[in-house]
Amino acid sequence: MKAVQSPSDYVERVFTVDLTTRSISESPLPSEYTTSYLGGRGVAARLLWDLIADESDPYAPGNPLILSTGTLTGTAAPMSGRATVTCISPATGRYFKANVGGHLGLALKLSGVDHLVVRGRAEAPVYLEIGPSGVAIREASELWGKTVRETTRTLTEAVGEGANVTCIGPAGENRVAFASIMTSCYNAAGRGGVGSVMGDKRLKAIAVARPAGTRTCADPQTFRSLLRETREALYADTMAASYYHLGTAAGISIKNEFGTLPSRNFLQGHVDPIEQLTSEYWNTSGRLTGKAGCAACLYSCHRHVRIADGPFAGTHSGGPEYESVCALGTGTGIHSLGALQRANELCNDLGLDTISTGTVIQWAMETAERGLLPSGAEGDIRFGSEESVSSLPRLIACREGIGDLLADGLKVAAGRIGGGSETWAMQARGLEQSGVETRCTMGYALAFAVNPRGPDHLHTECLAERGNTPEARELIERITGSVDFARADITEKRPEIVRWHEDIYAISDALGVCAFTSTAAYGMTPARLAGFFESLTGVRCDEEHAMNAGRRIITLERLLNLRLGWTNDPGDYAPHRILHEKMKDRSDREYALEATTLTEMVERYHAMHGWDEKTGEPHTKTLADLGLLELQKQSHGSEPVEPNGTP
Repeated sequence: MKAVQSPSDYVERVFTVDLTTRSISESPLPSEYTTSYLGGRGVAARLLWDLIADESDPYAPGNPLILSTGTLTGTAAPMSGRATVTCISPATGRYFKANVGGHLGLALKLSGVDHLVVRGRAEAPVYLEIGPSGVAIREASELWGKTVRETTRTLTEAVGEGANVTCIGPAGENRVAFASIMTSCYNAAGRGGVGSVMGDKRLKAIAVARPAGTRTCADPQTFRSLLRETREALYADTMAASYYHLGTAAGISIKNEFGTLPSRNFLQGHVDPIEQLTSEYWNTSGRLTGKAGCAACLYSCHRHVRIADGPFAGTHSGGPEYESVCALGTGTGIHSLGALQRANELCNDLGLDTISTGTVIQWAMETAERGLLPSGAEGDIRFGSEESVSSLPRLIACREGIGDLLADGLKVAAGRIGGGSETWAMQARGLEQSGVETRCTMGYALAFAVNPRGPDHLHTECLAERGNTPEARELIERITGSVDFARADITEKRPEIVRWHEDIYAISDALGVCAFTSTAAYGMTPARLAGFFESLTGVRCDEEHAMNAGRRIITLERLLNLRLGWTNDPGDYAPHRILHEKMKDRSDREYALEATTLTEMVERYHAMHGWDEKTGEPHTKTLADLGLLELQKQSHGSEPVEPNGTP
């Protein structure tokens, strides 16, 4: 196949809701957007570019909240049920995408809504109802203040059994900087405060009635052939059994054994005892009551854990996922599954991102132990306090007491407290770091530094750099030319590894495919993703075109951030602790991430992209090659220039 597109009848639809004027419109998506950006995350980034008026305030009424379905969502393509939420982040003030599973994407896609753009601000709380007759705005004052479970229950009864309810909890209503949008009681578009943008618009929920639509396919025979081939590859991958039997928390005990598990606000790499925080324990102790998967999932990596005894008896929720264990468990010095799951349950029900919630609690614990946290009625805030970790989420969501300080995120909270507390605030560019020890994983350190969201793993998951499975080692050899680079503690070939992973992650998000299939397990190759896209849409696409589309999405996201005021400050590459404090593993091996080392990797990464090495601004030729030159002209208001100053 050539990387040339042929005419196609495939057209996506954009529904725009203005909550200020209470108007609803529908329009076709320009076909070139599908061709260039493949769908989902890519199209949403382009829509955001078109709709923002160089206004960096995420709460400006005109700024959009965009919910986009993946192109493959609603088909039988494996793991293809995901959706993307896109906006300007209240936490970072920059471009943000939050990808989410569950069944929201499936419900929207089969209802004929490919992209939902919400603008304006309602005078009083509302929700959107999507059904056979289209999109309608409904009153929701009686829902304001209700939790996610309460809202989901009420709207399911109102709209009908089988409805998908996507909503915010009190955290979003109170504009917590890390409020999530919950697409079920457990699935979250969790990071960056997307829920607070929804809350600011006074949009409590989106309820999609059980859809009756189906997808059509341009080339069913090829699609079915790819389907069989890809399923076999995903089932055969080494990681498949791990995800099914142990879920995302599978690596907790191993990382703890080596001493590379982020603990006590990244002060150490282990917590003892660890047993109750491992998925092996949940399986054998009777706490695990169910497994679940998102739409079209093969792995069912989600857990459901119930606490039957002890002080937290009756607690039950989806998860906890690996990141929740790190943020709310090991990071806070907690050993008890009961306390961890109570905090996880509260975050889900109140609509809080578990990663940021746990990380701000960790900072509060260390700050209190250093004698800098204002005293109040919140009790003894310290590492290992089950009372703190199980009570602070509610205070944060409701902005009560110390929770009001923490609700604005670490960058703001540490700035207010001062006293050097910025140096143990595990954030960069306004986003709290997720649970990866980046002082001993150079690929992740680079990926976190250049991530347009901030320091987390959900943009460029480069798990393969560790070479933990045969498939990972094979992939690293394919990317770099040698399996010798399948190790995490070296800087060589990290830009190449990061670039490949960010490109395929962008493609996966655009098509609505779970990134576990392409960046943790590896059965969903670029060629297969391209084949699924072409056989479904009729738009010509091969591996080269797909990877170029991924690169185009990454560059567009960089342009968005530059337009919104991004500066390439090396001090923003990683949290202060990561760059200035060493860590030791269990064998007393010492790890450090020098700022000069990270900067050197970033500059090589920029050059590889065809961006200015120092500023990260894309060169004119790069933009021309990607078909993005006109966007840079719009951003600058003048002709773009090459590094030597020549137009």
